[in-house]
Amino acid sequence: MKQIGVGILGFGTVGAGVADGLLKHREVMAKRLGVDIVLEKIADLDITTDRGVAVPSGVLTTDAKSVIADPKIGIVVETIGGTGIAKTFVLKALKAGKCVVTANKKLLAEYGREIFETASENGVDIYFGASVGGGIPIIRVLREGLAGNDIESIHGILNGTCNYILTRMENEGLPFGEVLADAQKLGYAEADPSLDIDGFDTAHKACILAALAYGFQPRLDDVNVEGIRNLAGEDVKYAAEFGYRIKLLAVVARDGDEIEVGVHPTLVPFTHMLASVNDAFNAAMVKGDMSDYTMYYGRGAGRQPTASTVIGDIGDIARNLAHCETRYARAVPSYAEGAVKLRKPGDIMSRFYLRFAVADRPGAFGAIATALGKNGVSISAASQKGGADENGTVPVVVFTHRAKSSAVDAALGEIKASGVVEGEPVKLRAI
Repeated sequence: MKQIGVGILGFGTVGAGVADGLLKHREVMAKRLGVDIVLEKIADLDITTDRGVAVPSGVLTTDAKSVIADPKIGIVVETIGGTGIAKTFVLKALKAGKCVVTANKKLLAEYGREIFETASENGVDIYFGASVGGGIPIIRVLREGLAGNDIESIHGILNGTCNYILTRMENEGLPFGEVLADAQKLGYAEADPSLDIDGFDTAHKACILAALAYGFQPRLDDVNVEGIRNLAGEDVKYAAEFGYRIKLLAVVARDGDEIEVGVHPTLVPFTHMLASVNDAFNAAMVKGDMSDYTMYYGRGAGRQPTASTVIGDIGDIARNLAHCETRYARAVPSYAEGAVKLRKPGDIMSRFYLRFAVADRPGAFGAIATALGKNGVSISAASQKGGADENGTVPVVVFTHRAKSSAVDAALGEIKASGVVEGEPVKLRAI
Protein backbone atom coordinates (compact mmCIF):
# COMPACT_ATOMS: atom_id res chain seq x y z
CA MET A 1 0.00 0.00 0.00
CA LYS A 2 1.35 3.38 -0.97
CA GLN A 3 2.28 5.79 1.84
CA ILE A 4 1.61 9.53 1.73
CA GLY A 5 3.39 11.74 4.26
CA VAL A 6 1.69 14.64 6.02
CA GLY A 7 3.24 17.64 7.76
CA ILE A 8 1.29 19.97 10.05
CA LEU A 9 2.22 23.63 10.52
CA GLY A 10 0.77 24.84 13.82
CA PHE A 11 0.12 22.70 16.89
CA GLY A 12 -2.71 24.65 18.48
CA THR A 13 -6.29 23.54 19.01
CA VAL A 14 -7.02 22.44 15.44
CA GLY A 15 -3.52 21.21 14.66
CA ALA A 16 -3.55 19.01 17.74
CA GLY A 17 -6.96 17.67 16.78
CA VAL A 18 -5.74 16.79 13.29
CA ALA A 19 -2.65 15.07 14.65
CA ASP A 20 -4.70 13.10 17.14
CA GLY A 21 -7.16 11.98 14.48
CA LEU A 22 -4.48 10.94 11.99
CA LEU A 23 -2.65 8.90 14.61
CA LYS A 24 -5.73 7.22 16.08
CA HIS A 25 -7.46 6.45 12.80
CA ARG A 26 -4.49 5.60 10.59
CA GLU A 27 -5.49 1.95 10.14
CA VAL A 28 -9.17 2.53 9.44
CA MET A 29 -8.36 5.34 6.99
CA ALA A 30 -5.96 3.06 5.14
CA LYS A 31 -8.69 0.44 4.76
CA ARG A 32 -11.21 3.00 3.54
CA LEU A 33 -8.92 4.95 1.23
CA GLY A 34 -6.42 2.35 0.04
CA VAL A 35 -3.52 4.55 1.03
CA ASP A 36 -1.47 4.74 4.25
CA ILE A 37 -1.39 8.33 5.56
CA VAL A 38 1.66 8.90 7.76
CA LEU A 39 2.09 11.88 10.07
CA GLU A 40 5.73 12.74 9.45
CA LYS A 41 6.23 16.12 11.13
CA ILE A 42 4.51 18.82 13.19
CA ALA A 43 6.05 22.30 13.35
CA ASP A 44 5.33 24.86 16.04
CA LEU A 45 7.33 27.43 17.97
CA ASP A 46 6.19 25.72 21.19
CA ILE A 47 6.82 21.98 21.18
CA THR A 48 6.98 21.50 24.95
CA THR A 49 3.41 22.27 26.07
CA ASP A 50 1.28 19.16 26.47
CA ARG A 51 -1.55 19.16 23.89
CA GLY A 52 -2.97 15.85 25.07
CA VAL A 53 -1.68 14.03 21.99
CA ALA A 54 0.85 11.19 22.16
CA VAL A 55 3.13 12.22 19.29
CA PRO A 56 5.85 9.77 18.21
CA SER A 57 9.45 10.73 18.89
CA GLY A 58 11.05 12.90 16.22
CA VAL A 59 7.79 14.25 14.80
CA LEU A 60 7.83 17.63 16.58
CA THR A 61 10.04 20.42 15.25
CA THR A 62 10.30 24.19 15.49
CA ASP A 63 11.48 24.44 11.87
CA ALA A 64 8.47 24.88 9.57
CA LYS A 65 10.70 25.16 6.50
CA SER A 66 12.02 21.65 7.12
CA VAL A 67 8.46 20.35 6.95
CA ILE A 68 7.88 21.98 3.58
CA ALA A 69 11.23 20.73 2.25
CA ASP A 70 10.85 17.14 3.49
CA PRO A 71 10.64 14.84 0.42
CA LYS A 72 8.55 12.30 2.37
CA ILE A 73 5.78 14.89 2.87
CA GLY A 74 3.27 15.27 0.05
CA ILE A 75 0.58 17.15 1.98
CA VAL A 76 1.16 20.23 4.15
CA VAL A 77 -1.61 21.17 6.61
CA GLU A 78 -1.71 24.82 7.68
CA THR A 79 -3.41 25.41 11.06
CA ILE A 80 -1.49 28.51 12.11
CA GLY A 81 -4.24 30.99 11.24
CA GLY A 82 -4.10 34.63 10.22
CA THR A 83 -2.58 36.18 7.13
CA GLY A 84 1.05 36.65 8.16
CA ILE A 85 3.44 33.73 8.29
CA ALA A 86 0.60 31.37 7.39
CA LYS A 87 0.38 32.95 3.94
CA THR A 88 4.14 32.74 3.48
CA PHE A 89 4.22 29.04 4.35
CA VAL A 90 1.19 28.15 2.23
CA LEU A 91 2.70 29.80 -0.84
CA LYS A 92 6.10 28.16 -0.20
CA ALA A 93 4.45 24.75 0.12
CA LEU A 94 2.49 25.16 -3.11
CA LYS A 95 5.57 26.34 -4.99
CA ALA A 96 7.48 23.36 -3.61
CA GLY A 97 4.95 21.05 -5.24
CA LYS A 98 3.16 20.15 -2.01
CA CYS A 99 -0.60 19.86 -1.78
CA VAL A 100 -2.08 22.03 0.96
CA VAL A 101 -4.99 21.71 3.37
CA THR A 102 -6.06 24.78 5.36
CA ALA A 103 -8.94 25.91 7.55
CA ASN A 104 -7.87 29.56 7.32
CA LYS A 105 -10.92 31.53 6.12
CA LYS A 106 -9.27 34.93 6.63
CA LEU A 107 -6.32 33.95 4.48
CA LEU A 108 -8.53 32.63 1.67
CA ALA A 109 -11.00 35.53 1.80
CA GLU A 110 -8.27 38.15 1.56
CA TYR A 111 -5.61 36.38 -0.55
CA GLY A 112 -7.56 33.60 -2.21
CA ARG A 113 -6.85 34.78 -5.76
CA GLU A 114 -3.07 34.65 -5.26
CA ILE A 115 -3.19 31.32 -3.43
CA PHE A 116 -5.49 29.61 -5.93
CA GLU A 117 -3.45 30.87 -8.88
CA THR A 118 -0.26 29.58 -7.25
CA ALA A 119 -1.84 26.15 -6.73
CA SER A 120 -2.95 26.06 -10.36
CA GLU A 121 0.43 27.18 -11.70
CA ASN A 122 2.16 24.41 -9.76
CA GLY A 123 -0.41 21.71 -10.56
CA VAL A 124 -1.17 20.90 -6.94
CA ASP A 125 -4.33 20.60 -4.85
CA ILE A 126 -5.51 23.00 -2.19
CA TYR A 127 -8.42 21.92 0.00
CA PHE A 128 -10.12 24.16 2.54
CA GLY A 129 -13.26 22.33 3.65
CA ALA A 130 -12.97 23.46 7.28
CA SER A 131 -12.65 27.15 6.41
CA VAL A 132 -16.46 27.54 6.41
CA GLY A 133 -18.73 25.78 8.87
CA GLY A 134 -16.14 23.72 10.77
CA GLY A 135 -17.52 20.19 10.68
CA ILE A 136 -20.21 20.99 8.10
CA PRO A 137 -19.25 19.78 4.58
CA ILE A 138 -20.58 22.88 2.80
CA ILE A 139 -17.36 23.39 0.80
CA ARG A 140 -17.51 19.82 -0.48
CA VAL A 141 -21.20 20.27 -1.32
CA LEU A 142 -20.51 23.29 -3.54
CA ARG A 143 -17.41 21.77 -5.13
CA GLU A 144 -18.87 18.36 -5.83
CA GLY A 145 -22.41 17.53 -4.75
CA LEU A 146 -24.05 20.54 -6.40
CA ALA A 147 -21.51 21.02 -9.18
CA GLY A 148 -24.25 20.44 -11.77
CA ASN A 149 -26.46 23.22 -10.38
CA ASP A 150 -26.65 26.91 -10.97
CA ILE A 151 -26.56 28.17 -7.38
CA GLU A 152 -29.33 30.70 -6.88
CA SER A 153 -28.66 31.57 -3.24
CA ILE A 154 -26.90 30.61 -0.03
CA HIS A 155 -28.12 31.72 3.38
CA GLY A 156 -25.88 30.76 6.29
CA ILE A 157 -25.55 31.00 10.06
CA LEU A 158 -21.79 30.75 10.09
CA ASN A 159 -20.63 32.13 13.43
CA GLY A 160 -21.33 30.11 16.56
CA THR A 161 -20.44 32.94 18.94
CA CYS A 162 -23.09 35.24 17.49
CA ASN A 163 -25.68 32.48 17.29
CA TYR A 164 -25.08 31.57 20.95
CA ILE A 165 -25.52 35.22 21.98
CA LEU A 166 -28.70 35.67 19.94
CA THR A 167 -30.21 32.44 21.26
CA ARG A 168 -29.73 33.47 24.88
CA MET A 169 -30.92 37.04 24.26
CA GLU A 170 -34.19 35.63 22.94
CA ASN A 171 -34.69 32.73 25.34
CA GLU A 172 -33.67 34.53 28.54
CA GLY A 173 -34.41 38.16 27.72
CA LEU A 174 -30.83 39.13 28.58
CA PRO A 175 -29.02 42.20 27.19
CA PHE A 176 -26.27 41.75 24.62
CA GLY A 177 -23.42 42.81 26.92
CA GLU A 178 -24.31 40.32 29.65
CA VAL A 179 -24.54 37.39 27.25
CA LEU A 180 -21.27 38.37 25.56
CA ALA A 181 -19.51 38.37 28.94
CA ASP A 182 -20.87 34.87 29.65
CA ALA A 183 -19.76 33.71 26.18
CA GLN A 184 -16.24 34.92 26.92
CA LYS A 185 -16.18 33.07 30.27
CA LEU A 186 -17.33 29.87 28.55
CA GLY A 187 -14.75 30.18 25.76
CA TYR A 188 -17.29 30.80 22.99
CA ALA A 189 -16.02 34.35 22.48
CA GLU A 190 -12.48 35.73 22.42
CA ALA A 191 -11.23 38.38 24.83
CA ASP A 192 -11.49 40.71 21.82
CA PRO A 193 -14.70 39.49 20.15
CA SER A 194 -14.75 42.11 17.38
CA LEU A 195 -14.11 39.71 14.51
CA ASP A 196 -17.17 37.68 15.51
CA ILE A 197 -19.71 40.20 16.79
CA ASP A 198 -18.98 42.81 14.10
CA GLY A 199 -19.65 40.24 11.38
CA PHE A 200 -16.23 39.98 9.75
CA ASP A 201 -15.64 36.31 10.55
CA THR A 202 -18.92 35.57 8.79
CA ALA A 203 -17.96 37.89 5.92
CA HIS A 204 -14.71 35.97 5.32
CA LYS A 205 -16.75 32.79 4.97
CA ALA A 206 -19.31 34.49 2.70
CA CYS A 207 -16.52 35.55 0.34
CA ILE A 208 -15.28 31.96 0.10
CA LEU A 209 -18.79 30.66 -0.61
CA ALA A 210 -19.27 33.32 -3.32
CA ALA A 211 -16.03 32.24 -5.00
CA LEU A 212 -17.13 28.60 -4.97
CA ALA A 213 -20.68 29.25 -6.12
CA TYR A 214 -20.01 31.86 -8.78
CA GLY A 215 -16.31 31.83 -9.68
CA PHE A 216 -16.20 35.42 -8.50
CA GLN A 217 -13.84 36.51 -5.71
CA PRO A 218 -15.29 39.59 -3.96
CA ARG A 219 -13.04 41.98 -2.11
CA LEU A 220 -13.85 41.99 1.59
CA ASP A 221 -13.78 45.80 1.62
CA ASP A 222 -16.63 45.84 -0.90
CA VAL A 223 -18.91 43.52 1.10
CA ASN A 224 -21.70 45.08 3.16
CA VAL A 225 -21.13 43.84 6.73
CA GLU A 226 -23.32 44.49 9.78
CA GLY A 227 -22.73 42.74 13.10
CA ILE A 228 -24.79 42.32 16.26
CA ARG A 229 -22.85 44.61 18.61
CA ASN A 230 -25.60 47.24 18.65
CA LEU A 231 -28.58 44.89 18.59
CA ALA A 232 -31.11 45.91 21.26
CA GLY A 233 -32.99 43.44 23.41
CA GLU A 234 -36.32 45.06 22.57
CA ASP A 235 -35.83 44.26 18.89
CA VAL A 236 -35.24 40.60 19.74
CA LYS A 237 -38.42 40.71 21.83
CA TYR A 238 -40.54 42.51 19.24
CA ALA A 239 -39.32 40.22 16.47
CA ALA A 240 -40.46 37.19 18.50
CA GLU A 241 -43.87 38.77 19.05
CA PHE A 242 -44.28 38.97 15.28
CA GLY A 243 -43.13 35.35 14.83
CA TYR A 244 -39.51 36.00 13.93
CA ARG A 245 -36.12 35.07 15.34
CA ILE A 246 -33.07 37.27 14.71
CA LYS A 247 -30.04 35.50 13.22
CA LEU A 248 -26.77 36.85 11.87
CA LEU A 249 -27.01 35.68 8.26
CA ALA A 250 -24.48 35.50 5.49
CA VAL A 251 -26.29 36.01 2.19
CA VAL A 252 -24.75 35.01 -1.14
CA ALA A 253 -27.09 35.22 -4.14
CA ARG A 254 -27.12 35.85 -7.86
CA ASP A 255 -29.55 37.97 -9.83
CA GLY A 256 -28.63 38.17 -13.51
CA ASP A 257 -25.08 39.43 -13.81
CA GLU A 258 -24.91 40.74 -10.25
CA ILE A 259 -23.82 38.90 -7.09
CA GLU A 260 -25.10 39.87 -3.67
CA VAL A 261 -22.69 39.18 -0.81
CA GLY A 262 -23.49 40.51 2.64
CA VAL A 263 -23.74 39.85 6.37
CA HIS A 264 -26.68 41.20 8.37
CA PRO A 265 -28.74 40.58 11.51
CA THR A 266 -31.90 39.27 9.87
CA LEU A 267 -35.43 38.45 11.04
CA VAL A 268 -36.13 34.81 10.16
CA PRO A 269 -39.69 33.39 10.50
CA PHE A 270 -40.15 30.73 13.18
CA THR A 271 -41.31 28.39 10.39
CA HIS A 272 -38.03 28.73 8.45
CA MET A 273 -35.51 25.89 8.91
CA LEU A 274 -32.70 28.33 9.78
CA ALA A 275 -34.76 29.62 12.71
CA SER A 276 -34.30 26.29 14.48
CA VAL A 277 -30.50 26.56 14.47
CA ASN A 278 -29.63 27.60 18.02
CA ASP A 279 -26.74 28.02 20.43
CA ALA A 280 -23.26 27.60 18.89
CA PHE A 281 -24.41 25.52 15.93
CA ASN A 282 -24.00 26.57 12.28
CA ALA A 283 -26.07 25.88 9.18
CA ALA A 284 -26.13 26.72 5.49
CA MET A 285 -29.15 26.57 3.19
CA VAL A 286 -28.40 26.35 -0.51
CA LYS A 287 -30.86 26.77 -3.39
CA GLY A 288 -29.82 25.21 -6.68
CA ASP A 289 -31.78 25.35 -9.90
CA MET A 290 -31.97 21.53 -9.99
CA SER A 291 -31.65 20.50 -6.34
CA ASP A 292 -33.97 23.22 -4.98
CA TYR A 293 -33.32 23.82 -1.26
CA THR A 294 -30.84 21.70 0.69
CA MET A 295 -29.59 22.41 4.22
CA TYR A 296 -26.39 21.50 6.06
CA TYR A 297 -26.21 21.67 9.85
CA GLY A 298 -23.68 20.95 12.57
CA ARG A 299 -20.95 22.33 14.79
CA GLY A 300 -19.20 25.19 13.11
CA ALA A 301 -16.07 25.27 15.25
CA GLY A 302 -14.13 23.40 17.89
CA ARG A 303 -11.16 21.05 17.87
CA GLN A 304 -12.84 17.84 16.82
CA PRO A 305 -15.43 19.03 14.25
CA THR A 306 -12.88 21.21 12.46
CA ALA A 307 -10.19 18.55 12.60
CA SER A 308 -12.66 16.02 11.20
CA THR A 309 -13.15 18.10 8.06
CA VAL A 310 -9.41 18.77 7.71
CA ILE A 311 -8.70 15.04 7.92
CA GLY A 312 -11.37 14.39 5.29
CA ASP A 313 -9.55 16.80 2.98
CA ILE A 314 -6.23 15.07 3.70
CA GLY A 315 -7.83 11.74 2.81
CA ASP A 316 -9.13 13.03 -0.51
CA ILE A 317 -5.76 14.41 -1.54
CA ALA A 318 -3.92 11.28 -0.40
CA ARG A 319 -6.23 9.11 -2.47
CA ASN A 320 -5.66 11.35 -5.50
CA LEU A 321 -1.89 11.20 -5.07
CA ALA A 322 -1.91 7.44 -4.59
CA HIS A 323 -4.22 6.46 -7.42
CA CYS A 324 -3.90 9.17 -10.09
CA GLU A 325 -0.98 9.37 -12.47
CA THR A 326 -1.02 13.14 -12.39
CA ARG A 327 -2.14 15.72 -9.89
CA TYR A 328 -4.90 18.11 -10.68
CA ALA A 329 -5.51 21.53 -9.21
CA ARG A 330 -8.57 21.84 -6.99
CA ALA A 331 -8.34 25.59 -6.66
CA VAL A 332 -11.31 27.88 -7.18
CA PRO A 333 -11.31 28.97 -10.83
CA SER A 334 -12.21 32.57 -11.59
CA TYR A 335 -14.47 31.44 -14.40
CA ALA A 336 -16.92 34.32 -14.05
CA GLU A 337 -14.42 37.19 -14.04
CA GLY A 338 -15.87 40.01 -16.11
CA ALA A 339 -19.22 38.25 -16.48
CA VAL A 340 -20.58 39.23 -13.06
CA LYS A 341 -20.14 42.09 -10.62
CA LEU A 342 -20.86 42.72 -6.98
CA ARG A 343 -24.25 44.29 -6.38
CA LYS A 344 -24.11 47.67 -4.63
CA PRO A 345 -25.52 47.54 -1.08
CA GLY A 346 -28.14 50.19 -1.89
CA ASP A 347 -29.50 48.11 -4.79
CA ILE A 348 -30.16 45.01 -2.68
CA MET A 349 -33.83 44.12 -2.34
CA SER A 350 -35.23 42.88 0.95
CA ARG A 351 -38.09 43.14 3.40
CA PHE A 352 -37.24 45.35 6.36
CA TYR A 353 -38.08 45.66 10.04
CA LEU A 354 -38.07 49.29 11.20
CA ARG A 355 -38.44 50.59 14.75
CA PHE A 356 -39.06 54.22 15.60
CA ALA A 357 -39.41 56.24 18.81
CA VAL A 358 -42.39 58.27 17.54
CA ALA A 359 -43.64 61.53 19.03
CA ASP A 360 -46.98 60.89 20.76
CA ARG A 361 -48.99 63.42 18.79
CA PRO A 362 -51.55 63.37 15.96
CA GLY A 363 -50.16 62.90 12.46
CA ALA A 364 -46.75 61.60 13.54
CA PHE A 365 -47.18 58.12 12.11
CA GLY A 366 -48.79 59.62 9.01
CA ALA A 367 -45.54 61.47 8.32
CA ILE A 368 -43.65 58.17 8.55
CA ALA A 369 -46.05 56.42 6.18
CA THR A 370 -45.90 59.33 3.75
CA ALA A 371 -42.09 59.35 3.64
CA LEU A 372 -41.96 55.61 3.06
CA GLY A 373 -44.59 55.75 0.33
CA LYS A 374 -42.92 58.71 -1.37
CA ASN A 375 -39.77 56.61 -1.73
CA GLY A 376 -41.61 53.56 -3.05
CA VAL A 377 -41.53 51.58 0.21
CA SER A 378 -44.78 49.79 0.97
CA ILE A 379 -45.83 48.92 4.55
CA SER A 380 -46.95 45.34 5.18
CA ALA A 381 -47.59 45.65 8.94
CA ALA A 382 -47.26 48.22 11.72
CA SER A 383 -47.76 48.12 15.47
CA GLN A 384 -47.37 50.45 18.44
CA LYS A 385 -45.53 48.67 21.24
CA GLY A 386 -46.61 50.20 24.55
CA GLY A 387 -47.42 53.70 25.72
CA ALA A 388 -45.50 56.96 25.80
CA ASP A 389 -42.25 57.12 27.77
CA GLU A 390 -40.85 60.03 29.79
CA ASN A 391 -39.75 61.70 26.55
CA GLY A 392 -43.26 61.60 25.11
CA THR A 393 -42.42 58.99 22.48
CA VAL A 394 -43.92 55.59 21.75
CA PRO A 395 -42.15 52.61 20.13
CA VAL A 396 -43.58 51.80 16.71
CA VAL A 397 -42.55 48.77 14.64
CA VAL A 398 -43.03 48.71 10.87
CA PHE A 399 -42.54 45.81 8.46
CA THR A 400 -42.11 46.66 4.80
CA HIS A 401 -42.68 44.70 1.64
CA ARG A 402 -39.59 44.07 -0.49
CA ALA A 403 -37.85 47.32 -1.29
CA LYS A 404 -34.45 48.66 -2.30
CA SER A 405 -32.20 49.32 0.66
CA SER A 406 -31.35 52.75 -0.76
CA ALA A 407 -35.06 53.64 -0.93
CA VAL A 408 -35.53 52.70 2.71
CA ASP A 409 -32.48 54.75 3.68
CA ALA A 410 -33.80 57.76 1.79
CA ALA A 411 -37.17 57.47 3.57
CA LEU A 412 -35.47 57.15 6.96
CA GLY A 413 -33.49 60.32 6.24
CA GLU A 414 -36.70 62.23 5.53
CA ILE A 415 -38.39 60.78 8.62
CA LYS A 416 -35.53 61.90 10.88
CA ALA A 417 -35.57 65.36 9.31
CA SER A 418 -39.33 65.68 9.88
CA GLY A 419 -38.93 65.80 13.65
CA VAL A 420 -41.57 63.13 14.35
CA VAL A 421 -39.05 60.60 15.74
CA GLU A 422 -36.41 60.73 18.44
CA GLY A 423 -32.99 59.17 18.03
CA GLU A 424 -31.85 56.83 15.27
CA PRO A 425 -34.44 54.49 13.70
CA VAL A 426 -33.57 50.79 13.78
CA LYS A 427 -33.37 49.06 10.41
CA LEU A 428 -33.01 45.26 10.14
CA ARG A 429 -33.50 42.95 7.19
CA ALA A 430 -36.23 40.32 7.19
CA ILE A 431 -36.71 37.15 5.15
